[in-house]
Amino acid sequence: MAKIALGTWAWGAGAFGGDSVFGSDTNVENLKPVFDAAMSVGLNLWDTATVYGMGDSEKILGSFVASCRREDVLVSTKFTPQLAEMYDNSVEKMALASMERMGLDYIDVYWIHNPMDVERWTPGLIPLLQSGKVKRVGVSNHNISEIRRADEILGEAGFKVSAVQNHFSLLYRSSERGGVLDYCQRNGIEFWAYMVLEQGALSGKYNAGNPLPAESDRGKKYNPVLDKLVALTDCMKAIGEKHGISCSQVGIAWAVAKGTLPLIGATKERHVVEAAAAADIRLSAEEVATLERLADATGVDTRGDWEHTME
Repeated sequence: MAKIALGTWAWGAGAFGGDSVFGSDTNVENLKPVFDAAMSVGLNLWDTATVYGMGDSEKILGSFVASCRREDVLVSTKFTPQLAEMYDNSVEKMALASMERMGLDYIDVYWIHNPMDVERWTPGLIPLLQSGKVKRVGVSNHNISEIRRADEILGEAGFKVSAVQNHFSLLYRSSERGGVLDYCQRNGIEFWAYMVLEQGALSGKYNAGNPLPAESDRGKKYNPVLDKLVALTDCMKAIGEKHGISCSQVGIAWAVAKGTLPLIGATKERHVVEAAAAADIRLSAEEVATLERLADATGVDTRGDWEHTME
């Protein structure tokens, strides 16, 4: 199991892409050095989705994977139920379209992106597993009962949910409070933690005087609460100084300490180099408790409008 996964939500442009969600300008030219830097430090697990830029992210990732030996790269992408009609309401057709965009003959991990209809969509993963076009499957934004039901459906064909990908950060620990994290650890299911740094709000870079891009989705969400995060990010910086790491790396190291696989957005070379180093940092139980106490004291709820609470 890799220690860190790298996310490509901010790659490319278009609906639900890097420009609208993150206010970023990403393309093949400025992302190729990021991909190369990650591979050079041993980070080879890449996560994308059809919905990210409506295929643009997948195309960019695929162009980079083409320069590698296929077995050296692990590719994760997703079936998003809200797009199903575009693919004849077929999980398999959406997966095959992803493979075509990325130039792949198989996907390492394929996800049901959200629990819009567990009964309807989960069975669509089975033919993909049987054919070998998908090696492993996971579910994202699912609570315990939804994970159990997906596992039961897959189990009837001899397969299982091997991973869960949920929003999990110092500011949003619903999967821990609702028992999902413990359930996964007891049942040998990888827990991938996305938005660990809350789209940069916990990076230590942004504050009321230096806000996130104002017109981006993340700017609209986080800029109004940046002043409430100061005590937490100041503590993250102080702990970072003790360990010789950055504020962002403390956030990643906290997620590792919780037994998760952090999924970190990768748009700059330093992001991936820092992520690789953070995976080996060991925070003390006292440091973890202090960070969580300060996070709770912010009173900030960062649940996305696409997800339901896990509690």
